[in-house]
Amino acid sequence: MSMSTSSVTAREAEQVAAANASGRQPVVFIHGLWLLHSSWDAWRDLFEEKGYATVAVDWPDDPATYAEAHAHPEVFAKKSVGQVADHVEEVVRGLNRKPAFIGHSFGGLLAQIIAGRGLAVASVAIDPAPSRGVLPLPFTALKTSFPVLGNPANYGKAVTLTFDQFRYGFANAVSEEEAHQLYETFHVPAPGRPLFQAATANIDFTTEAKADKRNPERGPMLIVSGGNDHIVPWKLANAAFKQQRKNANPTEIEEIPGVGHSLVIDSKWETVARTALSFLEKQGAAA
Repeated sequence: MSMSTSSVTAREAEQVAAANASGRQPVVFIHGLWLLHSSWDAWRDLFEEKGYATVAVDWPDDPATYAEAHAHPEVFAKKSVGQVADHVEEVVRGLNRKPAFIGHSFGGLLAQIIAGRGLAVASVAIDPAPSRGVLPLPFTALKTSFPVLGNPANYGKAVTLTFDQFRYGFANAVSEEEAHQLYETFHVPAPGRPLFQAATANIDFTTEAKADKRNPERGPMLIVSGGNDHIVPWKLANAAFKQQRKNANPTEIEEIPGVGHSLVIDSKWETVARTALSFLEKQGAAA
């Protein structure tokens, strides 16, 4: 592939090169909607401390910073699940060692898609967005995505959540003060399209929101469910687990009580990160 057609950013290429130079086991982090790669900074520090090499991937055309994201929300528009999955695959094809993947929300769905392509030594899907075959859509999940799905025009747009929407969807299990701090530090606009793709995954036979759950090369997988998550409640996480456990590789699910959808960025993030670390260790993907 010529450099001109590559979707890999200079930042991503630099992290891949550093991972290769270190010779360590790489872990690739995939963010979800309304967040940027920097939402994984604390995780990357912890995993590097534990001896891993880390790469935090972007979605195509992600701005570099929170300020840029709010200055140019239009760059998020129209991104699809398939485009992001192909971008992640292109980034990780540059690694010398098969990586482990950790994804949150739509990143959790993407981790399943990438694992289903046989590219993962192990994967952790945290509160994953639903894929084809995951049927229940609880009221809280619909209420949370309604600001987007309620208006069909949002399919082609970037959508920014109000603080109240963010509080209900992401930050319902933290204090009002922490919710404001998270909103002002991490929340950025997001494409509406992936939510429409997930919502219609079971009726659209051409959907990109699907993972090959039976590939024998999928590797071990852990689904993590936040006990108080409104966007991806237990019902949805457990439905993903039931689909994935048909795989020949180990599949586990773990619920972390008292946390909501902001569990990878809020004050409880380290509990979640250590859950992921111990799973990787147990599956022989340790650094």
